Amino acid sequence: MASKPFLLRLYTSTLGVGGPTAAWALLNWRLRAGKEMATRIGERRGKPSRQRPDGFLVWVHAASVGELISVLPLIQQLVDRGFFVLVTSGTITSARLAAVRLPPEAVHQFVPLDIPRYARRFFDHWRPNLAIFTESELWPNLFAEAEKRAVPMVIANARMSQRSFNRWMKARPVIRHMLESIDLCLAQSNTDGRRLAALGAPRVETAGNLKFDVPPPPVQQQALDRLKNAIFGRPVFLASSTHPGEDEIIVRVHARLKQRARNLLTIIVPRHPERGMDIVEAAQEIGLDADLRTRIELPDWNNDIFVADTIGELGLFYRIADVAFVGGSLVEHGGQNPIEPAKLGVPILHGPYVGNFVDIYRAFDEAQGALEITDNETFSIAVSGLLADVSTREMMRRAAFGVLEKSSGALERTMAAIEPYLMQMTLTRS
Repeated sequence: MASKPFLLRLYTSTLGVGGPTAAWALLNWRLRAGKEMATRIGERRGKPSRQRPDGFLVWVHAASVGELISVLPLIQQLVDRGFFVLVTSGTITSARLAAVRLPPEAVHQFVPLDIPRYARRFFDHWRPNLAIFTESELWPNLFAEAEKRAVPMVIANARMSQRSFNRWMKARPVIRHMLESIDLCLAQSNTDGRRLAALGAPRVETAGNLKFDVPPPPVQQQALDRLKNAIFGRPVFLASSTHPGEDEIIVRVHARLKQRARNLLTIIVPRHPERGMDIVEAAQEIGLDADLRTRIELPDWNNDIFVADTIGELGLFYRIADVAFVGGSLVEHGGQNPIEPAKLGVPILHGPYVGNFVDIYRAFDEAQGALEITDNETFSIAVSGLLADVSTREMMRRAAFGVLEKSSGALERTMAAIEPYLMQMTLTRS
C-alpha cells in the first residue's frame, strides 16, 4: 500500500494528541443533549461494558437504526453458523432497537470515537476475527487499527451517493488509502460499485441491497388486536420516521382533511421520540386534539393526532395504516427506508429529498408502487384520494410487491461472498 497521505497523517496525529480532550467535551455535550447514555459513555472511549466470549468473533458495525435493521438477517445467519457477533452503532435509538431485536448470541456496544487510543483499547479487548462495516461508514483510525492487526475488513451493503462521490474525488488520495485497506466491498448497485472502484476500492462486487431481504418488522398480536379495537374502523394516515419541519406540514394536512373525514386518525412516529411533545403542542396550537402513546397508550376516539413516541413499534402501526408517508423526505435529510411499509402492503407517499435511497424510491415510483408529493396541496390531495380509492391502494400494493420480489437476494449473495472468511475461521477452529 502507498504511504499514508498527508491529510490522513495530520488527522491521526491531531486526534492522537488532542482527541481525548476534544472527546471529553464532545461526549459531555452529547450527553446533555440526550444523544448518549450516561451508563455506557465509556464504550465511546473504547472501554467495554461486556466480556469478550471465547472463540471467534465477527464484528458488525451499523451506524444507526436503518443500517442495523438491514443487517439483522445477516447477523442471524452468522449466529446460526456458530459465530459470536459484536454489533456496534452510534445512536441511542439503535441501541434500544438492538436490545429487543438482536439474538442472544450477539451483543451491542456503542462504536468508539475514531481516536487512535480508543481504537487500540477497543481492539485489545474484542479482538475481532472479521470486521463487517455497512453502507458508507469510513473511519480512518478504526480501519488503520484493523489493518495493523490483520483483521479482514468487508463493507457490506456499500453505497456511494453522487454527492459523496463528488466530494471524495476532491480528496482522492485520502479515500483511496482507506479503501485499499478493505478486503471486499459488496455494493448495493452497479452504480455504487463503479463509484467505489473509481475511488480506489481494489475488489468490488455487486451484491444488491440487504434492505430488500429484511423481513417485515415484528408485532405482538395482542398489541395489534388492542390497537385495532381502539381505532374501531377509523381511516388511518401514518407518518413514519418524521423529522423537524415535516410534522408541522402533517398536522396542517390533517386539519385540511378533517373537514371531509371527521373520523380520520393521523399517527405520527417521529424519527427521534423525544420530539413527541413538540409535535403534540404544534397540533394543539391549530386546534387539533393530540396526545402521546407514552401517556395514553392507545388513541382516544377524540384524538386527531396520535404521536407514537416509542421505539421499535413501526411494525404495529404499519399494519393498521391505510396510507403511509415515509419521512426525512420533505426536508433535506435524504429520506428513510420505504421497504418496511411496502412489505406490509401500505401505499407509500414520500417527498422529493430521497438521496439516501434514490434507487429504491425510483424503482417504487416507476412501478407506481409509491407516489412523490412536493407541498401541502399535493400532500392533501394524495392522502385524501388514496383514503377514498381502495382500488388505487390495491394497485400500489401489488406494484410494490413486484419491486420487492425482483430486488431480493442480496443476503444470499452477501453470505456467499464472505464465506471464504468464515470458512477460514472454521478451519482454524477445527
